[in-house]
Order: sequence, then C-alpha cells, then structure tokens
Amino acid sequence: MLSLEPYYNNSGNISSTFSDIKREELLLILLQLQPELSDILFDFGLPGRLDLEKFMQQNYKFNVNIERFAFLTGRSLSAFKRDFKTIFNETPNRWLIKRRLQEARFLIEEKTLKLADIYIDLGFEDLSHFYFAFKREFGISPRERTNDTKKNILAAVLSFFYFPSFSST
Repeated sequence: MLSLEPYYNNSGNISSTFSDIKREELLLILLQLQPELSDILFDFGLPGRLDLEKFMQQNYKFNVNIERFAFLTGRSLSAFKRDFKTIFNETPNRWLIKRRLQEARFLIEEKTLKLADIYIDLGFEDLSHFYFAFKREFGISPRERTNDTKKNILAAVLSFFYFPSFSST
C-alpha cells in the first residue's frame, strides 16, 4: 500500500495508468504466494445454472436487484421469474420482502437485536421502508414488537423470581 503513495496527486486521486499497473502487480504477488487463486481470480465465464431455491435461501439478505439475482443463478430474467414462481409460488420481490421480514421478526423476538442494527443487514435500503413493510406484514410496527418482546422477557424474569414454583413446571 505504501508503494502507491508517490502516485497520488494533490486531490487524493491516482491516475488510471498507475492504478492498473499496481493492480496487476498485486495480482502477480497474490498468484506467486497462492497459485490456487488463479481459478478464482480469473474465472470470467458466465455462472452455471444454480439451484434457485438453495441460492435464494442463502442470499436473500443481499440488497441486489432481481436482474442481478437472475444473472447470478445463470438465468435470463424471464427464466428466473418463471422458475421462481414455480419453486416459491410467489414473485421474487414479494418473496424477498416476506423472507427478510420473517428474519427481522426472528431477530427482534429471539435475538433482541436493535432495529437500526438489522434493517441494513437484511437488505432494506432505509429504516422507513423497513418500518412500513414490517407493519404491513405483521400489523404491528417493529418498535412495538421490540417493546412487546422486552415486556415478555421482563415478565418471565420477574415470574421466575417472584413465583419460582410456577417457573419450574
């Protein structure tokens, strides 16, 4: 990284010529240290047709458009939508929102995570969209769900201390 310093100009930019050369140098160093990376670094082929259900269950949190999901699964957009409807019986956009909201509900209720910590990780672009979608899906805002979860935890703890005989049954 320090070898790049002389190539930066006063505005903090590096010329494309030098950045290309330095990028190539980095690739050569990586390949010299770990030759097995060549298959990963230089596979420019189109992705093969992947198991759509498995892929979507593993990657639903990523905030990418449907066209990109289609490409990554090795399908045209129309084939992706058709296969998706067959597998999930839902459109990709609706399924993604529902799946992300299910995960949000789990994280709120079971993991008691903060809303600000989860909405971006679940692929929502902004907090207001997350709130709106959550309330529309579950009929309660995520903040209310968080408060209900905290009350339930507090009630469980208090009942354990005040009524230990009832907690053990």
